[in-house]
Amino acid sequence: MRLNKFIAVLMSLGVLWASCQTVLAQTPAQPTQKNQKKQQAKAKKKTNTPSARQKSKPALATAADSLMNQNEAVSLWATEAAQRLNLDPAWVQKTMQKAQRLPLVEKLVLPAASPAAKDWGAYRARFIEPIRIQAGARFWLRHRATLEKAEREFGVPASIIVGIIGVETLYGQNTGNFRVLDALGTLAFHFPQAHPRAAERQAFFRGELEQFLLLTSRSGANPLAVRGSYAGALGLPQFMPSSWAKFAVDYDGDGRIDLFTSPADAIGSVANYFKAFQWRPGMPTHYPVTLAPGKTDMDGLLAPDILPTFSVTQFMGKGAALEGAALQHPGPLALIELRNGPNEPSYVAGTENFYAITRYNWSSYYAMAVIDLADAVAREVQSRP
Repeated sequence: MRLNKFIAVLMSLGVLWASCQTVLAQTPAQPTQKNQKKQQAKAKKKTNTPSARQKSKPALATAADSLMNQNEAVSLWATEAAQRLNLDPAWVQKTMQKAQRLPLVEKLVLPAASPAAKDWGAYRARFIEPIRIQAGARFWLRHRATLEKAEREFGVPASIIVGIIGVETLYGQNTGNFRVLDALGTLAFHFPQAHPRAAERQAFFRGELEQFLLLTSRSGANPLAVRGSYAGALGLPQFMPSSWAKFAVDYDGDGRIDLFTSPADAIGSVANYFKAFQWRPGMPTHYPVTLAPGKTDMDGLLAPDILPTFSVTQFMGKGAALEGAALQHPGPLALIELRNGPNEPSYVAGTENFYAITRYNWSSYYAMAVIDLADAVAREVQSRP
């Protein structure tokens, strides 16, 4: 009885403490919360990538509604998963009993009630800015040998690898502060049904939770100590657990894969990821394109979205003008539209390598930000003695 009272007191204190944290940054602030507003504004400046999948990552993420052991479905799943994954049933049960439901995570995965108009200029400005470019140059120069090795072995440009890590985590400065077990547990068992793809997404996160348990069990890591994004992404490159299992490599040769503290492992893993998604060495990511108003088949060109579909001849036959090296491009192209709020959209002709970048995050805006950051950092590196 005393133990139960003690636990109740601890939980009450935890809820009271959590309510005071900036983790609730998306909750409307009360008039007495001026300090919280300042903290939220500061955290917002440090925010990086969407990813995945990716919205703002709060400075602290500990608020919990309840322990997972209050959900019978979790216990039943743990028993079944342990058997199917050949894991110790007692370990899986004990681990899941300590997982916490995070209401903030449920809010973060929901689409905005009133989504803002897409604005490529505003999106781009979040990533192609002095702090990130300078940090990227330092990262490149510090790990130049590893980046050059990865480019030789995988065929992926060093600049693209640097661009990915920069957009994802600002070179490891913002890897997320949610307990991954809590984030994945919440999304696996409490995914908000208001989401238009709730069933599909919940199934996805149950799979990721399984992969996370497998990874921590095999490595001996404490699953309660691992932190990442609100969606469960991990380390410098923000790999989901399934991507870690499939694509992560031990690139520093120390006998283990560490995407949190080994830049070499992160570099090699990003390069391996793109090789697996058919990166074409030497192929540009995109070309300039000119569209003639009233003479371009926009509906036809935009129908496949970002999937490269049209040969150069077909592309130009629909009224999209190319020039220079683009006229000799050997593969399919896609018309990439980047909206600019109330202004006219921007367009480029995306190649299979542009599409490969979107396999990291299904967004043409994301891919273009990675490419532009890669170019900006490369110019900065070249300008240094």
